[in-house]
This record gives sequence, C-alpha cells and structure tokens, in this order.
Amino acid sequence: MVNTSKRLQKIPASGTIAISNLVSEMKGQGIDVVSFSMGEPDFVTPENVITAAQKSLGSGFTHYTPSMGVSALREAIANTVRRDNGIVASSYNVLVTPAKQAIFMTALAYLDSCDEVILPDPGWVTYEAVIKLCGAKPVYVPLYFDEGFVLSPERVEAAITPNTKMIILNTPANPTGCVLPEDAVRAIAEIAEKHDLLVLADEIYEKVIYSGKHFSIASIPGMMDRTITVSGLSKTYAMTGWRIGWAISSRENIQNINKLQTHSISCCTSFAQMGAVEALTGTQVPMAHMVEEFRRRRDLALDLIEEIPGMECQRPEGAFYLFPRYDADMHSEDLATKLLREAHVAVTPGAAFGPNGEGFFRISYATSEDQIREGLGRIKAFMQSLRATRTPHVPWDIAPARNLL
Repeated sequence: MVNTSKRLQKIPASGTIAISNLVSEMKGQGIDVVSFSMGEPDFVTPENVITAAQKSLGSGFTHYTPSMGVSALREAIANTVRRDNGIVASSYNVLVTPAKQAIFMTALAYLDSCDEVILPDPGWVTYEAVIKLCGAKPVYVPLYFDEGFVLSPERVEAAITPNTKMIILNTPANPTGCVLPEDAVRAIAEIAEKHDLLVLADEIYEKVIYSGKHFSIASIPGMMDRTITVSGLSKTYAMTGWRIGWAISSRENIQNINKLQTHSISCCTSFAQMGAVEALTGTQVPMAHMVEEFRRRRDLALDLIEEIPGMECQRPEGAFYLFPRYDADMHSEDLATKLLREAHVAVTPGAAFGPNGEGFFRISYATSEDQIREGLGRIKAFMQSLRATRTPHVPWDIAPARNLL
C-alpha cells in the first residue's frame, strides 16, 4: 500500500466532521440521536434566494464564470462590507470562493515551512490543519473561561518570535461564541503593524450577534493591505450547501490568492453565485428572524445547563455555540464518545479545538427547541450518573494553574 504524504500524516481528520459522520451512521441504523455537533442552521435557504438560482438555471447560466466571481456578486459583496463593516473595498478587492477554501488558499499563498502562525486556543479545528499542511508551526494563545474566552493582545504579543508570519483572528468565535471587543481588535492591529504581520480575519459569524457589535480589523486605516478577511453566506442565510463565501484584501493579495483558485476549483458554481447576489441585495427579513430564533435557543440552552450539576457555561454573544466546562475526571474525547454511545447525544469534544479546549465540549444550538430540551435532558441524566459513580475530582478553583503565555 502506498503511504500518504508526510504533510497529510501531520493532521487529524476534522473532529466536527468525524462526529457528524458517526451520527449519520447511527441514525441510519435507526438510533434516535440528538445531534449538537454540526455548525449548520436548521433553517431553509430563503425562498427568494432559491428562486434567483432557479431562474439562473432556467436561463442557461450553467457554465464557467470568471475565477474571481461574477461581477454582480463581487460588487454586492464590496457594497455590503463597505456599508456594514466599514471596509473600504471595491470589486477588485473581492474573491468569491467558499470560506474554508479561502482559508486554505490564504495559508498556501503566504506560509512557508519556517513560519509560525498565532491562533486562538480553543479555536476552529481547521486552522491548525491548514497551518500544518503548509509545513508551518501553529503557536497557541490560550483563551480562558474566567476571562470570557477573550483573546488577550498581551498574550498575542508575548507569543511573537522572529518566525511569526500571521495572526488568526476569529470573531464571533467558534467554538466559544465570544465577540472580541473593539479595543482588543485595535490592540491586535497595532501589534500586527508593529511586527509587520499578516492577519487572517475569519468573520463567518459576523451577522449572528446578540449584543455588542462586530468590528472588522480591516476597517482600521492601514490594515486592509495586511488583512485577508474571510466571510460568507453559509451561517446567516442557511446556505451551507451552496459553498459561497469570499476573501477580501488588497488587490495584490487577492490576485495572489486567486492564482491558487485558478489551479483548484477554477470558480464557484455559476447559478449559486446568482442566488448569492439575491441574498445580499434582496429582502433581509429571513436573516433577522433566524438570529432572533438563535437567541431564544441560546437562552433556553443556558437555562437548562444551569440545572446540570458539574457544568457551567459562559453566555456567548455571537455565533450559535455553547462551550460548557464540565467537572468530570474524563478527557473530552472520551466524554463525547460515551455521550454518543450511551446517551445518544452528539457533542464535539473540546480537545478537538486545541489543547486548552480540554475539559469542555461544544454544543451547537442550531437545532429545534424540542431537540435542545431532549438533548440536554439526556446530558443531565448522563452527568448525574457520572457524578454518582466517580472518584473525587479536583474542583476548578483549586485545579493546577495552566501555563499562561
């Protein structure tokens, strides 16, 4: 058997996708599984968006588009980020591409084997993977429960070495739901300019905010040239299967990243792009309804978690995830496995999001209230059974201090 490349051997499979695949397998066997594992809205794509794509199909718009995307969509994206994010962008600053693809291509375009990348810990599972695929080194900056999982500019700067090339910024954040305050974003921008670093700003959840305000680092004067802003339609328009997102940066950066697009996916699906134009320029009522529904689900889930002995959770101000801490003498991967096998509830282990995610697990509340009640009821019964049989565990307040940068 032919061995895989060494670069592939350095990375694990996606923890979120692995759990999702197992859930699908169990459901196929007729097992009643409540899944909190996938970051996918359970809403239907707005009807006007579907109609626009259907109309495009009917007109025969089914061929290649320019690699950077159709001009109408690039203009719509540029108009949107100027209005909503304060990013001074024109169509030539926009590359239409799936958001995850944008992250991969940015890493491939700018990282070499000697480079280091600063990333939040816990942080989305794919950041570490793409860094390692490029042969670069991930440098974790820990986020802490008692600090609301806010990325500390001081710890970011302390992690910088002569090999640092890039900082990854994710707000609102996956898996914690933290919305980074504007003062922290500005401080990180100053650090990036001081040390001549690139910033990869993942803002895919920017519209799912319950209080406070999203602030884009690329809106700060001087940061557009050194920031690649990634966002898209998957989360806020229930368009995960459409695979339409974008990267925004200086003209030169976009041309560099587009070079990789021409050698990979060539372009995004033509008729999906026309649906995306309607999403950005048409009625926004379905999106506003979706965010309010997420808020209700968040509050319900938090209330139910408060009733579970040995669990506590910060109140997230964005995205649609909870990242509760649990008091059980068990690694998060083992806990998630037992929850799935014994309680038939799927969560994502905290360790999948980085070393500092141990002792936590992620719940996606992008599902119905009935499923939230049922799933958290099962988790409550499971945790109660664990506490009834466990050996004494070190309380949080006297646990050994974790290393701070």
